[in-house]
Amino acid sequence: MSKDRITRIIERRLPQAGLVQTALKGVRLFRVTEPVPCVPAVYEPTVVAILGGSKEAVLDGAHRVYDSSRYLLCPMTLPVEAGAPQASEDSPLLGVMIALEPRVMRDLAIEMESAAGAVRRSEAPPPPALALAAWDAGFTEALRRLLELLDSPVDTAVLGPGRLRELYYAVLRGEAGAAARRAFGVGNEIARTIDYLSSHLQEPLTIDDMARHVGMSRAVFHRRFKEATTMSPIQFVKSMRLNNAAMKIAQGKTVNEAAWDVGYASTSQFSREFKRLYGHSPRDWSRSVQGAARLM
Repeated sequence: MSKDRITRIIERRLPQAGLVQTALKGVRLFRVTEPVPCVPAVYEPTVVAILGGSKEAVLDGAHRVYDSSRYLLCPMTLPVEAGAPQASEDSPLLGVMIALEPRVMRDLAIEMESAAGAVRRSEAPPPPALALAAWDAGFTEALRRLLELLDSPVDTAVLGPGRLRELYYAVLRGEAGAAARRAFGVGNEIARTIDYLSSHLQEPLTIDDMARHVGMSRAVFHRRFKEATTMSPIQFVKSMRLNNAAMKIAQGKTVNEAAWDVGYASTSQFSREFKRLYGHSPRDWSRSVQGAARLM
């Protein structure tokens, strides 16, 4: 079976706990052999596929647990909490993370929309910002074909971009396709706004600034943003800043450095808001999760 083959490829390349970048751009393998609590993280557009154990992702208080039966699609940059509370030596978390190249995803999504022709607008609620999808045959085969390239540097260099495109297409065609097309297809203003604010976290940002960036009224932008992310724009910006800062602290930066890097002029305000969100002061929190953020 293809899934067994994928598992063997990962186990062979990662026999011990760790996180490794492969020769395929944006493709990382991971193995976790001890429990990791859910910690703040910022997910870029990513697919996370689990071959053994289970993983958890939390967005705005909503928990999603996924394993070898479902993969996770994060179609836009999002402030999440992620962990593997059940991981152990006997039941390790084993999987692969694939970064989604926005330009390629946009091209594919628009090609698919053009090929399908005019489609009647659905009255269904918008797809979730973090989507779970079943491992269908298209996704499983595309992932197997992609990872099998790792046995040959020449195959990886020559065929890698095409195999990644094949995997992206499988995601767009799969159960999470609606969420992917919303982020990368026509009308992807909210995803473009998030790209913009992700690179401007140090600057003061208002709802009017973000709405103006994509040519929307304030009211329409606020409604569309909350539909897409479950958070208000200002709540989202604050979560992005605090999650980015938490990751920097876990990686060894001082509280002052982390606060300044994400746009806080006042360390005391940063510490208050950090404790309100995570239940611990930045210093206490950093001692309890050193190293966990790197794996999640």
